Amino acid sequence: MRLRARTILSMFTGAVAAVAISTAGVSSSASAATPSWAPESTAALHPGVMAYTDGAQCTVNFVYTDGAGNVYLGYAAHCAGTGTNTDTNGCNTGSLPLGTPVTFSNDGSLVSDGTTVGTGTLAYSSWLAMKNAGETDANTCAYNDLALVKVDPQYVADVNPTVPFYGGPNALGTGTAAGDKVYSYGNSSLRAGAGQLSPKIGLSLGDSAGGWTTDVYTVTPGIPGDSGSGFMDANGNAFGVLSTVALAPLAGSNGVGNLRKQLAYANAHGLSGVAVAPGTSPFAPPA
Repeated sequence: MRLRARTILSMFTGAVAAVAISTAGVSSSASAATPSWAPESTAALHPGVMAYTDGAQCTVNFVYTDGAGNVYLGYAAHCAGTGTNTDTNGCNTGSLPLGTPVTFSNDGSLVSDGTTVGTGTLAYSSWLAMKNAGETDANTCAYNDLALVKVDPQYVADVNPTVPFYGGPNALGTGTAAGDKVYSYGNSSLRAGAGQLSPKIGLSLGDSAGGWTTDVYTVTPGIPGDSGSGFMDANGNAFGVLSTVALAPLAGSNGVGNLRKQLAYANAHGLSGVAVAPGTSPFAPPA
């Protein structure tokens, strides 16, 4: 069973409360209009920050730019979804509209959204794009789970595309083979601020569904609220977006959507020239 790796924080009424889970031609680098990035040490907006949409918390995967110089933060399309926790088919599940406001925080918790460090608006949702296109391919409908939030102009100067702890991404990846190492960064509010759990290293179980998704196991698997987190391969290339938590048949594994396919779809259905922004520091995982 697959669940959307999404956490609805608005349902918390105290320090301990029930969590509603709704599991929750492409360029490999930024365009010529790349803005001047904030220093890594002071950037408030970067991969791994928390993103809140109508009370639901997810995690930013990577930073993106387009030819017009706009800056986007990515997460999973289901983070703006309006379905139930088992609704993983983006072609027939509802979504909040484009233009929906999104806020970003670095210190959210079980009972608070934390301190806002930036804002943006939902600029692209694969779920909305697939509905508009009349998409019928089953794999695309099930695993095309990417949304982009356009950063409001006053916060663009606070963005850095580097993945904390690891560096990178170096470029846009393709996919992984079974046994390949994978790397992710994110810290759901359900972990109550345990930052040492943010970096996650694991192994790919290989691609499936026509290359649209990869099952992965990581030390400290992704949990609700980690939805949208980015995954890099052993070369530091951005290859995936955390979409689902598996209860069966691979309990404890996570489903990671293929970012190259998702981004190609975005550029063919509503966007133009959007690309992953490389980190200002190269990928350098711990030995």
